[in-house]
Amino acid sequence: MNLHALRIFTKVASMKSVTKAAEAISISQPAVTIQIKNLEKEIGLKLMKTEGRGIKLTNEGEYLLGRAEQLFEMEKYIEKKLVHLRNGELAELKISSTNVPANFLLPTWLGRFKKEFPLINVNLFSGNSDSVIEQLLHYRADIAFVVKEEWIEPEVNKFHLLDIDYWFIVPHGHKYDGKEVLLKDLMAEPFIFREEGSSTRELLFSLCRVHRVPVPNIGLQFHGLNESLRSVMAGYGVMIAPSLGVEEYVKRKEVGRVKVKGVEISRPVFLCSRKSDASISNNVKKFTEFVKNIYLLEGSQF
Repeated sequence: MNLHALRIFTKVASMKSVTKAAEAISISQPAVTIQIKNLEKEIGLKLMKTEGRGIKLTNEGEYLLGRAEQLFEMEKYIEKKLVHLRNGELAELKISSTNVPANFLLPTWLGRFKKEFPLINVNLFSGNSDSVIEQLLHYRADIAFVVKEEWIEPEVNKFHLLDIDYWFIVPHGHKYDGKEVLLKDLMAEPFIFREEGSSTRELLFSLCRVHRVPVPNIGLQFHGLNESLRSVMAGYGVMIAPSLGVEEYVKRKEVGRVKVKGVEISRPVFLCSRKSDASISNNVKKFTEFVKNIYLLEGSQF
C-alpha cells in the first residue's frame, strides 16, 4: 500500500475537506484528489464521497482511517523511542488506567515500584474504559488497567488481577440508608451517572436489563468518581461506587450504603497489553511482573 497516499487520505478524512487538507500539507487540491483516487484503485474500495462542501467517509473509509491512525501513531512511537536510544535518555513507562485502579491501586504499586526501579520514569493517564483502550491501541500507552466485565477486544491481551466490590451509595440519612431494598425501588430515585464510555454506566444499564427494571432518571452526570461522591455527600442522588473509594466515607457517616436484595456487584480488574507487540520492552516486563507478584503474594489484602 502506498503510505504517502494513505497519509494524505488520513489528513483529508480527519479534516473532512480536500481543500483544507491540501492547504495543511502544502500540495495542490488536484494532487490530493489524484492520490485519494489512486489509493481507492489500489485497494479496490470506495473510501469517501462528497457531501456538501466537504466529504463523508464510507464504512470502508472509516475502518481504514482507524487503522491508518494506529499505524502513524506507531510510527511516532518508534521515532520517539529511537531518539531516546540515541540520546541515552532515561527509560519511560506510560500507563493508562480507568479511574478506580488509577486512584486506589496504582499509586501504592507505583510508589513501591519506583523504590525498586528508580531510573524508570512513569507517566500515568486516567480516563474511562473506552479512552484507556484507545490509548493502548494507538501506542500512547505501554500497558493499561481496566475495570470492566467480560469484554472482547481481539487486539488486547488481558490478565485478570483481582475483583473489586461495588456498592450503592446514598446521602447519609436518606430513607434507604442502611437498609435492604428492591432494585426497582432504588431505581426510582434520581441517579448520578458517569459519562458515556464509562464501564460503570454500562454496568447500571446492564443491571436494569437483567432484572427487567426501568433505567433510572439521570439526575446528574459527571466524569469522575470524586465529583459524583461530592454530590451525594451534599445530599443529592444515588450512585454505584467501588468499596475501595467509599468505605471510609460510609464509616464516617458522610454517605450511606444501601443493600439491594439479590444484587451483589463484584467487578474484575484487568492488566492489558497489545497483542501486536512482537516483543515486550524491559520496562513493561518489569512492571507487569512486579504487579503480578503483588497480586499473587498479597492478593487477599486488596
